[in-house]
Amino acid sequence: MLIDFAPSAQSSVGIEWELGLVDLATGELVPAAEAVLEACDGGEEQPIRKEYLQNMIELVSGVHRRVGDALVDLAGNLAVVQRVTAGLGLGLIGSGTHPFSKAADQQRFVGPRYDVVADRNRYWGNQMAICGTHVHVGVDHKDKALPITYGLVRFYPYLLALSCASPFWEGEDTGYASQRTMIFQQLSTNGLPYPMNRWSEFEDYAEDLYDSGMISVPAEIRWDIRPSPRFGTVENRTADSVPTLAELGCLAALTQCFVEHISRTYAQDQTYESLPPWLVRENKWRAARYGMDAQVITPNPRKRQVPLREGLLQWLDRLAPISRDLGCEDELRFAATLAERGTSYERQRAAGGPEQALRLLLAETGRESPFAR
Repeated sequence: MLIDFAPSAQSSVGIEWELGLVDLATGELVPAAEAVLEACDGGEEQPIRKEYLQNMIELVSGVHRRVGDALVDLAGNLAVVQRVTAGLGLGLIGSGTHPFSKAADQQRFVGPRYDVVADRNRYWGNQMAICGTHVHVGVDHKDKALPITYGLVRFYPYLLALSCASPFWEGEDTGYASQRTMIFQQLSTNGLPYPMNRWSEFEDYAEDLYDSGMISVPAEIRWDIRPSPRFGTVENRTADSVPTLAELGCLAALTQCFVEHISRTYAQDQTYESLPPWLVRENKWRAARYGMDAQVITPNPRKRQVPLREGLLQWLDRLAPISRDLGCEDELRFAATLAERGTSYERQRAAGGPEQALRLLLAETGRESPFAR
């Protein structure tokens, strides 16, 4: 299967932010997306869009050189949505899951793409009451797309842990920092990417899936980190949705800097740092389970494991020159603030329970920072 990859400006950035719609009277998720989208002039190719379920919307930025400009873009769209939701008695939450609404009670949109997900996945298709953050970073040549994709997997624990925002599921504390991660990987073409270096390998893989009836188009390959041929990007889909713009910018900046780091390394000698798939899988599980308290497995044989907070600070130092080049220094530095003061799953647990976590999410979502007074 031939798949065209449309190169884009190296390390340009775009952000997709999924938000849950909550009835402020009951605290439950509510299927109000159609009313919100109509009032916002939203649509399939508009910056305010529908998603799989009728209780969520997605805000999509344009393509930008700087993370800060993408955030300004999203903030403008968010303000439009907030004016509409306020008039409808609705609130917005940026989190991987709603703390207590029942997944199977939620209504989905009808359409060929969504019908396939529901029919093929049955029970798990009815559990997808989850929201994520997706960051696209531009790649200027298709030969780098797969090395960057699998190279980025090595950093999965950092990209996930900073975003973990789903400790509660249907009223219970799951013990996981990201319950969304555990749910999302149940669909057949979701999960970790396979180690590939050549674009022809990806085309052969897609053809196998197509011939086997697993996909009808390449976009149905929903890896946690995947090449996005239409946009000429590598798309980081690991993150939970997060409540604040500062957290959103942090995730985008970290993704952008890691991609640029891998791109520069690969351009020098056609190599990049990686881990075998079984260790990548373990790192993913550790980050979903323990969040910022995970032990990260590294490629360094002299120090095979490192506390995630420690490793994160080391990488922030290494990436600082790149962040200056890309103009995302402030956004990247916020990762250290989150590590010190608490990511969303930590703040939700500290609030006291599912109901208290919901109130916190409603208060935080759309704010500049979770720590602003």
